[in-house]
This record gives sequence, structure tokens and C-alpha cells, in this order.
Amino acid sequence: MTSAASDASIAPAYEQLRAAIVENRYGPGQRLVEQRIAEELGLSRTPVREALRRLEAEGLVVSERNRGAMVRPLSSTEVTDLYGLRIRLESYAAEVGTERATEEELGELVAAADAFGDVRRAVDVDSVEGVHRLHEANRRFHDGVLAAAHHHRLSVMLARTVDIPLVFQAFRTFSAAEIERSDTFHHLIVDAMCRRDPNRAAALMTEHIAQGRDAVLDAIATDNHGGSE
Repeated sequence: MTSAASDASIAPAYEQLRAAIVENRYGPGQRLVEQRIAEELGLSRTPVREALRRLEAEGLVVSERNRGAMVRPLSSTEVTDLYGLRIRLESYAAEVGTERATEEELGELVAAADAFGDVRRAVDVDSVEGVHRLHEANRRFHDGVLAAAHHHRLSVMLARTVDIPLVFQAFRTFSAAEIERSDTFHHLIVDAMCRRDPNRAAALMTEHIAQGRDAVLDAIATDNHGGSE
């Protein structure tokens, strides 16, 4: 009973804190003071403390002696490293998925690419809600590519490599033209996969993910120019 009650109180703290980090309301390097967060969320410090531990295990939060918890800082080098891994892993997923995908899975990928386009045209890309919907539609497409690869170890490696706040931040910094470009890439990738052209699918995926990397790096450079830490 106590454990269930504890889990029930931790869940909202975890979900709200994670959303705040993903949406950059708590930015990289920002201190996360338990008491202040507990007051903001109307909770006791215990579920907040446990939520911070979960987020630290996910790599979204770091703890330093005498400074407490903070949102994991991001450097341009770390962004480049993370995206470098993701490019290699996900382009390989596109290559293998092209060779292994069933016709049903390819149909789902076509539907996912079309759905992203529908969302892009329907939402306000400058709103947080619009970015959320784009992010979810984008994840459906990329998860579909990975599922088509039928490669369990690759799935595990990508789950540890794809940084959700970075992907969200990329969409927040994209212009409407860049989001349209992502839409085009989705359709080009799935077209190459349907044609069973693994090399082209992998090359297109590489360029597509590099677009997101460049958007995040540009945002970091702009923040640094503005004097942000």
C-alpha cells in the first residue's frame, strides 16, 4: 500500500519535471532546487527527490557535490557527439529496414510520413502544443523505421542515444520551411525503402538527422552569443 501510494505521488512529479526539461522551461545547467520545485508543483519534497533520481538515471539531470541537481548542461561537442552516434545508428536502421521490412510495415511508414505532413499543415508550429504534436508524429515515423529493421540490439542502442530534449529543441528552433524539409525527407526516405534501395535510404536518413543537429548547434551558438551560460 505504501509503495503504491509512493509511486502514485512520484509519477506526477516525474512527468511534470520531465516535460519542463524536454520543453526547455528548465534549461541546460539550471539548478533544480527540491523545495522550490515542490512548492511549484504543490507536492512534498520526497516525490520530487525521487523524480530527480529517475531523471538522473535517464541522463536528463546531473548531481554535483555541494551544488545539488541541475539539468544536464549541453555543449556543442556533446551535441555533435550524440548526433554523430544517432546518424550512424539510424542510417543503419534505414539500410537494414529497407531490406527486411514487410509490405505491411512499409505501408505503415507511408502512413506515418503522411501523418507528419498532415500535422505540419494543421498546427501552429510556434506553439508548444504544436511542437508536441510534430514531435509525436516525427517519433512515429522514426520508430517505424527502427521497427522495420527487426534488430533488437540496434533498438536498445538507439534508445540510449536519441536525446529527447534535443529532438524537441530542434523542432522548436525549426522554421516552417525547415519543418517542411523534414516532411520531404520522410517521404524521400520511405520512397527509397519502398523501392528497396538501402544505400539511398541510409544516405537520406543521414542528411535528415544532420538537419536537426545543425538546428540545435545554431541555437547553442545563438545563446552563447547572447551571453547565456
